[in-house]
Amino acid sequence: MHIDGGCHCGSITFEAEIDPERAGICHCTDCQTMSGAPYNAVVQVRETDFTMKSGTPKVYVKTAENGNRRNQLFCPDCGARIYATSYDDPTDGKPRLFSVRLGIVRQKAEIRPKWQVWTRSAQPWVKDLDAIPAHDTQAAPPS
Repeated sequence: MHIDGGCHCGSITFEAEIDPERAGICHCTDCQTMSGAPYNAVVQVRETDFTMKSGTPKVYVKTAENGNRRNQLFCPDCGARIYATSYDDPTDGKPRLFSVRLGIVRQKAEIRPKWQVWTRSAQPWVKDLDAIPAHDTQAAPPS
């Protein structure tokens, strides 16, 4: 599937060829903190199938609980997260995987996550979102 997208301010744009089966959700506490959300939705893309069309992302190197380091790429202007990938180049000759953030993909409504990881860190209420009152536009919280 062909996708494209970009950051909030438009400085960073990209396109990629993906397998929609490679979309998922991470509930780890690092993803919660870094995204400012209860989980992070991504689609994994081979480095060779990803093309940066404009802009140069800034890199932050995150060290996980297990000591693994990962590059976190984001727009230096608006801060939108673009993707994460391994810190070191792979030694097996295979291309790196980029975990592209679904929120910046224009076709995000067509990509349904197929897996979840770090569910032990999931916020308990994410399993029951249908029980939370919903509005089609912004609504004032109940008084």
